[in-house]
Amino acid sequence: MKVLFLPEVREYFRELVQILYEKNYLGFESTALRYAEDLFSAIADKLPMKEKRHAPAYFDKYGKGMFYATFKKSKYTQWYVFFNIYVDSGEVVYLVRYISNSHVIAQLL
Repeated sequence: MKVLFLPEVREYFRELVQILYEKNYLGFESTALRYAEDLFSAIADKLPMKEKRHAPAYFDKYGKGMFYATFKKSKYTQWYVFFNIYVDSGEVVYLVRYISNSHVIAQLL
């Protein structure tokens, strides 16, 4: 099994560092970087083992037939990872198409 990320999702992780730091969610840029790296690594390592649910139709704009899984980072923030599952040459591939958090999309799930 492998987990792949669309280029726009990878770009979001780069932007996330600046968002967390500039909006004072985290006080140091190094802390924001570590937060984003830890989240990225958790998704890459643990997505195949997470419970998955069918994504609501609202999220079809990011890809048809997606699933989503959750990653809790604190008691206040949960991340939602939207993905498709493919089989390529006998290997299961998880393709991450979109990511957001409970502060932005919880009401849509």
